[in-house]
Amino acid sequence: MRSVMKPSLLSHSFRSASACFRSTQRSLTTTTHPPCSRQLPIRSSFPRLQLHQAWRRSYADRISPVTKRRGRGFLRWSWRAFYLSALGGVGYMSYVIYILRTPDDQFNPDPSKKTLVILGTGWGSVSLLKKLDTENYNVVVISPRNFFLFTPLLPSCTTGTIEHRSIMEPIRNILRHKKATVKYYEADATKIDYERKVVHINDESEIKGDTSSTEVPFDMLVVGVGAENATFGIPGVREHSCFLKEVGDAQQIRKRIMDCVETASFKDQSPEERRRLLHMVVVGGGPTGVEFAGELQDFFEQDLKKWIPEITDDFHVTLVEALPNVLPMFSKQLIDYTESTFKEESISIRTKTMVKKVTDKFIEAEFTKPDGTKQLETLPYGLLVWATGNAVRPVVKDLMSQIPAQKDSRRGLSVNEYLVVNGTENIWAVGDCAIANYAPTAQVASQEGAFLARLFNSLAKTETINLELASLSNQQSKAPNPAARNEIFENIKALQKTLRRVKQIGPFEYSHQGSLAYIGSERAVADISWLSGNFASGGTLTYLFWKSAYLNMCFSTRNRVLVCIDWMKARLFGRDVSRE
Repeated sequence: MRSVMKPSLLSHSFRSASACFRSTQRSLTTTTHPPCSRQLPIRSSFPRLQLHQAWRRSYADRISPVTKRRGRGFLRWSWRAFYLSALGGVGYMSYVIYILRTPDDQFNPDPSKKTLVILGTGWGSVSLLKKLDTENYNVVVISPRNFFLFTPLLPSCTTGTIEHRSIMEPIRNILRHKKATVKYYEADATKIDYERKVVHINDESEIKGDTSSTEVPFDMLVVGVGAENATFGIPGVREHSCFLKEVGDAQQIRKRIMDCVETASFKDQSPEERRRLLHMVVVGGGPTGVEFAGELQDFFEQDLKKWIPEITDDFHVTLVEALPNVLPMFSKQLIDYTESTFKEESISIRTKTMVKKVTDKFIEAEFTKPDGTKQLETLPYGLLVWATGNAVRPVVKDLMSQIPAQKDSRRGLSVNEYLVVNGTENIWAVGDCAIANYAPTAQVASQEGAFLARLFNSLAKTETINLELASLSNQQSKAPNPAARNEIFENIKALQKTLRRVKQIGPFEYSHQGSLAYIGSERAVADISWLSGNFASGGTLTYLFWKSAYLNMCFSTRNRVLVCIDWMKARLFGRDVSRE
């Protein structure tokens, strides 16, 4: 007796396909065709197509429902997660903007508390203000500029990649969000009288009031005025060079670039004069000089030669450095990578070249040959950017002359491990005007300011605890019974324990987080401190890291949003080639 078995999936699919094939064959044989079409091989091609489609329909009927449900479920949950994340991000951003736009009411600090005067609104001073508990002091800020400037992105402002206001944070926005009121005076500190404990200030604005100069007394003083550009006594540098420290410098460089380009395109201009006008020279191989050279070459490659093609053959960028290498604070492999990248971008690097004299049309430089001999050469230029060296400001020089312990200091105010100016007890210094055996960088100044904020907060708590201890000691002597004396004694022990913990703040110790530099063509180099060593990288991925790091370092959410918008505008529409 023949056994009957349940057909499998494969046999069932094959029979369905065979039935479809036979029905298609019958329909073809019964169809009337024109005489010419009966001889075509229709039966050999068309049934195979029908067989394949039938097989796919049969397989899909069995398998696809589960797969489709899983696919639809994954897409549905992915969309929900994206939707909720976007909604949460918008809500958080709205909350942050609301907090920034609507500060809380402030109270006036106790007039009997000490007066803390802070000079400058740079990295060190603003980092101090950001973390300082202003209710512990009567805080006064004095600076000729009423904003904080994010200097690492200043080279991008010279070519229009970023607008200058996007990297400026008004100092009033910072001070208004403190718990206690902070006074701000837009003025230059012209003199610090250490004996009398007063700061002489002068209003340098165009509009003058009844008083343009006055004195501000202090109990504690923080000097964070930075440094000015060093010319090393080279003739003509200050008269004919453009510097890159302030917003006005970036605006002047931008105008000078477009002036050189438009003048070079003027009618009947000689070829020699065209080449001179379109030769852009950058003196200084540090991060500022390297980043500006990269930004300038990008501006030419991506925008200038597109809209002004007649300058293509004459535009050239040269980087001049007195040391044997550019970016001396980076590792050897990153230095080699930077130099090879500049060579690809047609940027000339002139190392071991020291500028001796600057005129309005050329510079005289002394070049050291490989054999050690020196040769004097002339470099004509249209734009000269001086991006090297710091010099002491006059107000700092005057203060140094008043303190005998500062007589041997030349580059700024020498400070001890707690950033106290040597020879004083109530003056501290941060940033480029202080000599603390660290490189004069924004990273150092920021950490110094944060350290001083912790120190001042600790000093205020210490003073408050000492006053409470004195009061408790007086109460203990007048306690009516032993139980009350024991309770007061326990409070005294708790306060003394707190006092020991507050006083445990150690000396300032700089923690190097790494170095970053943009080198053009959407490439950057990074030398990052990682665990017990350094991690060095360069290229496009490092450029994305450079952008994200600088974006994270921006002072406020407002700055981050504006910088992102500027980057997107430059990507979509290109940089503006107008003069203003």
